[in-house]
Amino acid sequence: MSDSGDEQLSAGERGELAELRRRVHALESAGPPQQGRHHPLRTLGSVLLILFAALLALLSVVAVWANSIVQDTDRYVGTVGPLASDPDVQKAVTNRVTDAVLAQVDVDVLVQQLTDAASAKGVPPQAAKLLGNLDGPIENGLKQVVSSTVERVVTSSAFETVWVNANRRAHSALDKALTGDASGTVKLKDNQVVVDLGPIVAEVKSQLVDAGFSPAAKIPAVHTDFVVFASKDIGEIRSYVRVLEILGGWLPLITLLVAAAGVYVAFNRRHALIGAALAVFLAMLVLGIGLTVARDVYLNHLPAGASQSAAGAVYDALVKFLRAGVRALAAVALFTALAAFLAGPSRIAVVTRTGCRRGIGALREVTTSAGLRLGAVGRFVHRFKHWIGVAILVVAAVVLFTWTYPTTAVVVWTAVVVLAAFAIREFLDDDGATPHDGSAAGTAAAH
Repeated sequence: MSDSGDEQLSAGERGELAELRRRVHALESAGPPQQGRHHPLRTLGSVLLILFAALLALLSVVAVWANSIVQDTDRYVGTVGPLASDPDVQKAVTNRVTDAVLAQVDVDVLVQQLTDAASAKGVPPQAAKLLGNLDGPIENGLKQVVSSTVERVVTSSAFETVWVNANRRAHSALDKALTGDASGTVKLKDNQVVVDLGPIVAEVKSQLVDAGFSPAAKIPAVHTDFVVFASKDIGEIRSYVRVLEILGGWLPLITLLVAAAGVYVAFNRRHALIGAALAVFLAMLVLGIGLTVARDVYLNHLPAGASQSAAGAVYDALVKFLRAGVRALAAVALFTALAAFLAGPSRIAVVTRTGCRRGIGALREVTTSAGLRLGAVGRFVHRFKHWIGVAILVVAAVVLFTWTYPTTAVVVWTAVVVLAAFAIREFLDDDGATPHDGSAAGTAAAH
């Protein structure tokens, strides 16, 4: 037996002993604490940088969302496309198109034509006079016929196709709308972003004529608008969106650099990292609450006659991916704070790490006893264990940072993969000095 007695220790015990030796060496080499370690200006600078990074994180999520809505056609279509099958939007479009069609039909003229036709066919004058009093019932019946025809068009699969294709063609004009150019299918008009429903009116006209309502053939080309977004402050909103569009590609990187600077200048960088992650989480919480409050404020300031249910559906669709981004970044922040906490010296963190290390070590002992030999792979992992861990974290960060539109599910699965990678690293960590069979153990005991 050697003086140290390390040969009689299990793999898990050897790992714990190595960890204790490393900590003792770190404490001995640290020396006495330096005077003036907690300089208030340095601490204040770290706090301010972290708070600024949290604010930039909030703006970054909004900027990326605005940038995607304006520049990514597929993203925009994916946002507004489902509105074609939304019942509230369908009802609002049906009412708008019905009113537009009825506005082109003169009921009084129809009644007069009916009276003249009756007189020409020899209907008694008293009966012809009664026909002149049917303008109200005729108008109600006509409204019912037109409304049912419009509803059939709007609730059909053909309308959904027309809606998606129209929005795809109109997307190129959205940037002009947000920058104040009133041209294109999507345009600004009286502080409103509107979509021309003229093609839907034309389809309704065709179906009315096919159904035998000949006066519909005289309906001229009608360009009626469906309001996608309306606000008296749309000019100011337009300016903000334009600025965020320009900064959308740079703000996330700037945010990351500012947060890294805040952590770097802190005396306790692990605590600073936890603080930065929690600050970002709180910023996302504030943004999520703000989106909910903004919805109520927006609906309360709609123009008279606007459908609140349809406007609410449009608002929810437009901010759907923004909310997804908020939840994803909040999840990243929470996972980061939890990882930094578990890497610390607290009792909970130590017990958690020790339990995981012992469990993986026991599994490794069972597999090696069954004949598994890690060999050069185990020695390589043991030698470069720290850098392998750094590489795992860097790859995870790159995946999340370069993912086009990460969701909460992407963040969760990335965290699961990272944990699995660290578990595999721990399992493969073998310096080759641990005895794996009975003969080896007997030889070690004989020494």
